[in-house]
Formats: sequence, structure tokens, C-alpha cells
Amino acid sequence: MSSPLSRRQLGPYSVSAIGLGCMSLSPAYSNPPSEADANRILLEAFDLGVTHFDSAALYGLGHNETLLGKDFLKKHRQHITLISKGGVGPADGKRVIDNRPESLRRDIESSLKRLQTDVIDLYYLHRWDKKVPIEDAIGTLSDFIKEGKVRALGMSEVSAQTLRKGHATYPISALQTEYSLWSRNPEIALLQTCRELGISFVAFSPLARGFLGQSILDIDQFAEKDLRRAMPRFEVGNFQKNIPFYEALKQVARDNDCTLAQLALAWLLHQGSDILVIPGTSQIAHLRENVGADHVRLSAQTLAKIEDILSTVPVFGSRYNPVNQSEVDTEQFAV
Repeated sequence: MSSPLSRRQLGPYSVSAIGLGCMSLSPAYSNPPSEADANRILLEAFDLGVTHFDSAALYGLGHNETLLGKDFLKKHRQHITLISKGGVGPADGKRVIDNRPESLRRDIESSLKRLQTDVIDLYYLHRWDKKVPIEDAIGTLSDFIKEGKVRALGMSEVSAQTLRKGHATYPISALQTEYSLWSRNPEIALLQTCRELGISFVAFSPLARGFLGQSILDIDQFAEKDLRRAMPRFEVGNFQKNIPFYEALKQVARDNDCTLAQLALAWLLHQGSDILVIPGTSQIAHLRENVGADHVRLSAQTLAKIEDILSTVPVFGSRYNPVNQSEVDTEQFAV
């Protein structure tokens, strides 16, 4: 392994501030890597000092956990913090949010089997099933801690109010939700609530699902089942209107001798020492670029310039379409 990256607390664990969101290693966006390339990415991340690996039962409908468990975890399980999620799974070929006790138990047992491990370090409730009281869902997950299957609990895509209820049922170590230069919903109440309760904050999709990359995405090249095809910000009209936002931030990155992805990750890490980021990628070059953000320092002047862009250059389109938005329990505003 190379010298470790800077570290931050993820609940009870000290982990690399920049982790690896593993979803991109399974079919989700366009052109997922082969199994061999995915393993190379995992090993390269480990060699670069990444110790925070984030998976889920839903990713690739089990493919992602199987990928991690097949080879990578056998070699490095004791040296990393392993994260997964349950509460969302396939049923009759469809993605279904299900927090019933028997379903959550099915999820944890299946995840442990696929990952080929006895315990998951941090286990998130991936989505809250609003038909099940959050107290009951978290109560079920707390049973897994008592049984030694899980070491710490997290919640994903919930509001500050729901987070408080879950935390009152059993201590929550981490909250995960989307947070980036173009998705700042957590600034309404979630960040403040996490800090009040001592809960680590994990930002997923910190690169705006690839929008904040080295070049402007070609949305016409998205695969048929690419998740972004159902996201309003990637619809043709909205996407074209969002290019000025991209170009303005790209110029700030040039002025700071870093890439736009590195600027985006560094900006998040500058928002507080309790924030961790889990960018995903299917390419080693992008992995190295993302990890390089650990060394990017932004001056007060640069942060002010970014804030000016965020307050004056609009983002067009909502984060999710109405169907997907109904599945989350988060505060909403313009971006």
C-alpha cells in the first residue's frame, strides 16, 4: 500500500476521507467494467490508500457484493471498512423497498453470503419503507448488531426528522445522501442534525453522476438502461441549460490547477471535517484523479468564487423524477 490518505471518522471507524462508491462496478450507468477490470479498480483503490468501500445488495441485484466477496475481500477484509445496505431488493423483476423484519433479515443473510464475510462493519437502511415505522425498521437492524452480523448502523436518503427518530431507537453512526455542487439539499437541515447528534455524513454521487467530469457528457451515448436516462437533469432540455454551470466551475478548476472532479470533491471536504465522499468510477485513471483531490486545498477566495457561482448560476431539473422522488424521505429545494 502507498501512504494512507487523510482520514476522517465514519462512526466508530477511522477511514480514508475519500472512499470508493462501488455501484459503478456493476451495471448502473453506461459501460460497466468487466469483472477483471473491476477487480483491478478495487485493488488500485486499496493500493492508493482507500479504506472505505461502499456497496449494497441492490447494486447489480447482488452482483456488486458478489464481486467484492469473490476475491478482493478474501485478501484485504481485515484492512478495510466494509459497508453495505439493505431494505431494497428485487421482487418479480422490480426494485422494491421493503423494510419488513423478514425482508431485512433476508437481505442481511444474503449480503453476508455474497460478501463471504461474517460481519459488515457499517450497514445502512438503504431506503425507508414508509409502510413500516422507522422505529421498527431500525429496531430490526439493531438485532443484527446483537447477533454479531453488523457492527454499526447507518441510514440513507432520509430527512432530518426521520434521522432523529431512527437515532432515538438505536444510535446511528452515519447518514448517507446525495451531496455535490449541484445537489445541496443536505444544507437545509441534515448536516446540522448530523452534527448535533454526532453522526458522520457520507456524500454519495459527489461528482453529480459524472456531470462534473473532465469533459461534457454526451447524453446521446448513454446506454438504454443507464440510470441517468430517468433523471430530469439529464433530459436534453435541462442538460443543455446546465452547461453554463459546468463551464463556470470548470474555469475555477483551471485557475486552481486541478480537474473539475478534484475541485468538486475538495469543495465537499472543505464543508466540514465530518463529511466523507464516495465517488464511484469504472476507470482507473478517474480513480487516481479522484483520490488526488485529497491533496487539493481551496483558498477562502476560491471558496467564495464557487459560492458565487452556486448562488447565481441555476441548475435546471430536479434530482429525481416523481416516481423515484416518492421513494426518498429528504428535504427538497431548488438544488
